This record gives sequence, structure tokens and C-alpha cells, in this order.
Amino acid sequence: MIIPVNLGENSYNITLERGAIKKAGEIFDLERHALIITDSGVPKEYAETVARCAKRADIVTFEQGEKSKNFDTLRTLLRALTENGVTRSDCVVAVGGGVVGDIAGFAASMFMRGIDFYNIPTTLLSQVDSSIGGKTAVDFEGYKNIIGAFKQPKGVIIDPDVLGTLPKRQLANGLSESIKMALTSDRELYEMIRDGDAFADIDNVIYRSLLIKKDVVEQDERETGLRRILNFGHTVGHAVESKCGLTELYHGECVAIGMMPMLAPCMREEVASVLAKYGLPSRSPVPAEKLNEAMSHDKKVDGSFINAVFVPKAGKFEIKKLKFEDFANLIKETL
Repeated sequence: MIIPVNLGENSYNITLERGAIKKAGEIFDLERHALIITDSGVPKEYAETVARCAKRADIVTFEQGEKSKNFDTLRTLLRALTENGVTRSDCVVAVGGGVVGDIAGFAASMFMRGIDFYNIPTTLLSQVDSSIGGKTAVDFEGYKNIIGAFKQPKGVIIDPDVLGTLPKRQLANGLSESIKMALTSDRELYEMIRDGDAFADIDNVIYRSLLIKKDVVEQDERETGLRRILNFGHTVGHAVESKCGLTELYHGECVAIGMMPMLAPCMREEVASVLAKYGLPSRSPVPAEKLNEAMSHDKKVDGSFINAVFVPKAGKFEIKKLKFEDFANLIKETL
């Protein structure tokens, strides 16, 4: 299945198909030198499969985890691009989860002022969220994604078969992002996740999640308006993630917590039950005071105000500009 992302000269296709990773050479332009970037948590055969599809390929592997999403790893990737003789006509291919995609895309955006970048996400979280939209970044001084750039991929392969190696907690981590998007934009998807077994129907969950994000990105590529709805749960979630040292909780688990204050009070009990059904948390292990300190550095803070996304009912959203003090009080009351 081909899902086009229409962004003018930055347009590209998402290929959603089981077994598609084996056809990377047919789907991407790999008749050139490809630097394939992956991490130690991704089965080696995935990067090796892609390497066999390229005219020439070098594989760079860094240590898995959010702790590697930093300038040291970025420097390693830029060095590899240089030492392996990658040119402006060559490309980077990310094979891994969100950390791999974010930092590989950022390296591609910087090297020689930008070279082609392809993404093959191997976690549910990256398949439904970070693999499309062009946001790339590294963490800095304990703050998530605070240094980065927009770099649209030239193409994305989403192969649900690669999810078979993931533990249940990692699948739930990704499902949190689908729940997030369903709550803001697709009531039927939310009800399907609520009432059914999302993991048993994962191809459909991925497809419908991608349609939501595609539609939003097409309307607001660089996050000047509508795309802010994709930040539902992230303002608080990133704060939880930062204060947990970026390792104690997964990103999707932090987003799950972050959604709770942003829901209408009448929705919180039901959504908490849905999260619990899939093993996701709804309460913060971090005191509200520490969360509010972390949120003061958030990119969505504008002076003494913060732009926040609220959900009054499933499938609907509101973007509100609140005084930071009022937002901080809301977090204290709910978390």
C-alpha cells in the first residue's frame, strides 16, 4: 500500500507492506552509496538486508537508547559520512526506532548542507509517529529534541513484520501515540482500540494513524498551526521524560501520562482504563513542581504563555494559549 505525503517539492511516499524491507532497493533509489544507520537494539539482519539492496553500503551502529541521542553520537555519524566518502549524490538510510530516525535524519540534514534521507522504522512508535513529518533532533542538557531541524525523508518503508521481535511493552509504547492521535482526530479508531484488541489489528491501527499524521503534516509542514495537535500529551510527557533521566520510562509511556491533564475531566477515568488495558501508565512518578520547571524550557512556551492541546471529547481537539502559571496549576491538580 502506498500512502503519498504531498508536500510540493518535499513530497514522498510511505510504503506500508509486510515484507517491504526486503524490497528496499525497488522502493528507494539505492543505486548509489548508502550509509545505513542503526543501533545495537535492532536485529542486525534488518540493516544487512537493506545493505544488500544498495549499490554500495556501509553500516554504522551506535548503542541503543535515548542516552545516545546526543552530540557525541551525531559527531560519530558525521565522521562516518566523511570517512566513508559519502557525497552529495549519496544517501542516508535509517533502520531502527525513533532515536535512529531522528539522529540519522539530523546528520543527513547537516552533512554537505543536506543529502537524501530514507527511513525504515522498526518500532511501532516510530512507524506511527516519528518516521514521517520531517522532524529530526538530538537531546541537549537533559532536554528532549531541543536541537534539531526539519528534514523530510525521500521515502519511508513501514513493514509490520519487523514488529514481531518487539516485547509487549515496546508495542504498548508505540500504541500510546496511536491513542493520542485517535483522541484528537479519529473517534472510530479510539473506540476500536478501547473496545477491541489493537495488537490483533495492528496493520489497521498503523494505517489509520498514518492517515491522521499525513493529513496534519500536509496542512502544516513546519508546525505553525494545526500540526500542534500532534503535541497532545507531549508538553507534559517530555517533562516527565526529562526528569526521569530519559531512561526510566519509554517515550510513549510519558506521553500517556501527559495526555491525562489535557483531557476533559469527564474523560479521564475512561482513558486511564484504556491505557491500563495496554499496560500504559496514567500517573506521573515525578512531582508537579519538577515537571513545571522542565516545561518552562519547552519549545511551545511563548514568553509567559504556553500553547497546549486539549481534548474535550474523543475525536475533537482544542488548542488553547494559557498563562504558564495557570497551566502549572492544572498539572498540580491532575498529576
